[in-house]
Amino acid sequence: MTTNNTSTTQQTIKFGADRLTIEDVCAIANGAHAEMNNDAAFNEKIDRGVAFLERLLKDEGVIYGVTTGYGDSCTVAIPPKLVDELPLHLTRFHGCGLGEVLAPQQARAVLATRLCSLSQGVSGVSHELLNQLVTLINHDIVPRIPEEGSVGASGDLTPLSYVAATLIGERDVIYKGEVRPTAEVFNELGITPIQLRPKEGLALMNGTSVMTALACLAYKRAEYLAQMATKITAMVSVAMQGNDFHFDEALFAVKPHPGQQLIASWLRSDLQAERPPRNSDRLQDRYSLRCAPHVIGVLQDSLPWLRQMIENELNSANDNPIIDGDNERVLHGGHFYGGHIAMAMDTLKTAVANIADLLDRQMAQLMDYKFNNGLPFNLTGAMGERKPINHGFKAVQIGISAWTAEALKHTMPASVFSRSTECHNQDKVSMGTIASRDCLRVLQLTEQVTAASLLAATQAIELRKRDEELNASHLSPALTKMNEAVLEHFEPVIEDRPLEQDLRLFIDMIQHQHWPLYR
Repeated sequence: MTTNNTSTTQQTIKFGADRLTIEDVCAIANGAHAEMNNDAAFNEKIDRGVAFLERLLKDEGVIYGVTTGYGDSCTVAIPPKLVDELPLHLTRFHGCGLGEVLAPQQARAVLATRLCSLSQGVSGVSHELLNQLVTLINHDIVPRIPEEGSVGASGDLTPLSYVAATLIGERDVIYKGEVRPTAEVFNELGITPIQLRPKEGLALMNGTSVMTALACLAYKRAEYLAQMATKITAMVSVAMQGNDFHFDEALFAVKPHPGQQLIASWLRSDLQAERPPRNSDRLQDRYSLRCAPHVIGVLQDSLPWLRQMIENELNSANDNPIIDGDNERVLHGGHFYGGHIAMAMDTLKTAVANIADLLDRQMAQLMDYKFNNGLPFNLTGAMGERKPINHGFKAVQIGISAWTAEALKHTMPASVFSRSTECHNQDKVSMGTIASRDCLRVLQLTEQVTAASLLAATQAIELRKRDEELNASHLSPALTKMNEAVLEHFEPVIEDRPLEQDLRLFIDMIQHQHWPLYR
């Protein structure tokens, strides 16, 4: 549930109350504050789990990961005098992550997803631990989390060890843009490191929170890309003098995928203008225009069930064992297995890569004088004697193909590459975090394709206008608005110039969802 703090206008997300949404996690990732539910029933549920664990320990009960070793070492009994040290060792021996470090936005999302899981009240953690996670979020203290080292079961052990280490004042954090020792930042801000209780190291680390955090961020980016690809398709259709009857409502009524129908309706709205004279008598446009609703519609139709899978994982208790304080039971299972996120991300990255491929094919048509119905080759804006030495978007189109090829290469499903690890205790694992990371890479590449396609489509429209083949009556209000918005930041290419900075600017604007597109 999302609320607003009226005194500071700072958005605040409440944990331990209603189900959280993908948007709530993204809000935390982008700077929103967190607060715990203060309801008496919630507080009592947390207390019952902690009290039950304490009684079991006094009675010398056997609890996995509390009075035993971890994983294949579950048969190793821990002497009572060493039980309190066990979670500290868990955090430390998992401090072996490698690769790039998660961006602060991503690490904040990890804090939110882990806090949401532990707030289900069946992990046996204390209020002190939950409040320490809230403190990190609200002070914008971000654990430095290397992205590599998780097989997605038992959860995200290695990357989440960096969260656990931060709570106890160890390792490094990113604070005000700098990587600094956690202990130093805590001392500066007067934050007291917590001491992990016997189950708390396992509760923090043995879950799916890294893959789920990345999935939430990926979902919102993909949702926007479906809209951007639709808008660009409409622009390309106008620039190519395409046929708007391909998106007729009656046509789509007979193939009733709701997402596909929605994309077609957006295209109809964008193309609702006077049709300009055409240089082609082609009855049917090539597939990358004619079938655009069918391609983008696959992504659009996937979003509802992807949301269900991601949000169910987000709002789950996904560690092991589950501590049922109400009925005083310890439930040993495998909720750390990230198969649902793995499937969601393998699916999403494939749908997104198809968007890159669609736009790549549209751009190939748009820049090829043999197919673009009279536009200059490579969309060069030069004229007269300057035309032969100018090459317009030639290299950009090569780049689009390169980025698309790499995106398509990353669609190999990660979830089928399970490895048997940890003395064959973890003999079937999800690879969910790798799938999430792959999806983010595909999104980045597709956003690059999208930015380049947006500039090329704008260039094409401006060339038609310059040559008096288009005028204001030929563009719908929606496309006029989009075209003007792009031209606020982009000068059409007449003489060749480097376009890297233009591309980087528009990639950034796409990633920050700069333009509201469809509602």
